[in-house]
Amino acid sequence: MKLSRALPLLPLLPLLPLAAALDGCMNVGPNYALPQQALVNAPLANTPIEGADAALTTRRNVPPVWWKLYDDPVLNGLVDEALQSNTDLRVAAANLARSREALGVAQAQGGFSGKTSALIERAQESAEQYLLTEKLPVANEGDIGISVSYEIDLFGKLRRGVEAAQADSESVQAAADLARITVVADVVRSYVEQCSAADELRIAQQSLSLQKQRVDVSRRLRDAGRGNQPDVTRGQTQVDTLSADIPRYTARRKIAQYRLAALLARAPSDLPPAVLACDTLPQIRQPIPIGDGAALLKRRPDVREAERQLAASTARIGVATGALYPTVSIGASAGLTGILEDLGTSPTARWGFGPLISWTFPANGARGRVGEAQASSQVALAKFDGVVLTALRETETSLATYASDYARADALRAAVKSAAASADETHRLYLAGRESFISDLDATRTLTSTKSQAAAAEGQVAIDQVNLFLALGGGWEMDPPNASGSPAPAAAAMPVKAAPTAAAASAKAP
Repeated sequence: MKLSRALPLLPLLPLLPLAAALDGCMNVGPNYALPQQALVNAPLANTPIEGADAALTTRRNVPPVWWKLYDDPVLNGLVDEALQSNTDLRVAAANLARSREALGVAQAQGGFSGKTSALIERAQESAEQYLLTEKLPVANEGDIGISVSYEIDLFGKLRRGVEAAQADSESVQAAADLARITVVADVVRSYVEQCSAADELRIAQQSLSLQKQRVDVSRRLRDAGRGNQPDVTRGQTQVDTLSADIPRYTARRKIAQYRLAALLARAPSDLPPAVLACDTLPQIRQPIPIGDGAALLKRRPDVREAERQLAASTARIGVATGALYPTVSIGASAGLTGILEDLGTSPTARWGFGPLISWTFPANGARGRVGEAQASSQVALAKFDGVVLTALRETETSLATYASDYARADALRAAVKSAAASADETHRLYLAGRESFISDLDATRTLTSTKSQAAAAEGQVAIDQVNLFLALGGGWEMDPPNASGSPAPAAAAMPVKAAPTAAAASAKAP
């Protein structure tokens, strides 16, 4: 068969410049710009963060790898491992890959498309469709064809769809960044809690040992006739009370280890020995860098995620508006249709080319879908404002909590020194018979209680530091190495340039 004679597609070529000229000539719906009235543009979001203590914080920008401020190689190794093996990050990576594929699908819409078909059948055609009264004979029939078309995105519906898919993909990227900083904060917090619980356990064991020594002394004094049994009983009661706290600290330590193991996708028994041996809180020995309000909102992934969702909602107004307009395409088709034995001859050849316009009248809620998209844009704007307020509130609350707990821990550290000196002096006087056992017991109880409170307060300060870094939103900027071993580029920060609102722009759309 000589199909080449039956495919005269060359007449379509002069129409291609026209198609290119028409394609992209207009975009219905609003062009996205960050709304002027969005709270991210308000003064409250562009001033220094309130609640900061000048002695504890600095206006320098938050470092991308803030956990290295602890200068703890063990902690650095845990974070690096979690960034490679954590299941939440695997889910985020899969969601990101899916969103990028969806973007590719949107980008592939419109433009050139084609199809081919081949049909061979034994059939009897209806005579009346050809205005004949005689029955037609049964015959072997064939139909071979090819068609090519180019859809002209005359009103920008497809381009708005690509804009929406692009914004959705960037939103998913921001969600992945949020998962990353959350995992980092959870790892650091679990490590701090493990070390804090071990520190409190060590102090509790030291206090218990000290109290046991006091009871032993009171027994010897009783046996020597200088003491009495009630003193021994009261001392033993204090020993039992301190012993009751040991399981609590042990359980806290185990729970922190279990949480850390889950973050690393390890068994708890498989944690590094240095983690299990840690009984001293990691310290940040410098003021915490917090930046300013505007930098905070540019940095936090949840703010960027909400802003990209607003952009996607605005683009979907254009998609819904474009559905009100006709769909225009230019195409050509050619083929062979006829008796199977005659295929390839001139009488069986067919071809055609020209524009195709299809228009579904804007009924059945088509205009309502534009209004729905506009309302969705307003919902996204409200959510965006809410995320901005939450970001500011979380940061200011974390700063105030950190400053308060640090002051309390500092006061308790001074109290421990005073209580230790008092306990030592009271015990010497008791041994010399110049103080009662009750005084000695009270001084010891005060010391052990103050030590326990100071250790708990210092542990809380360490947790406050982690919570503050999480609220500041640092840690997503440097992605894990890609397949080539080099760091992957970080996602772009949220734009903050003010512009007309999506709602105002959408009001002009038909």
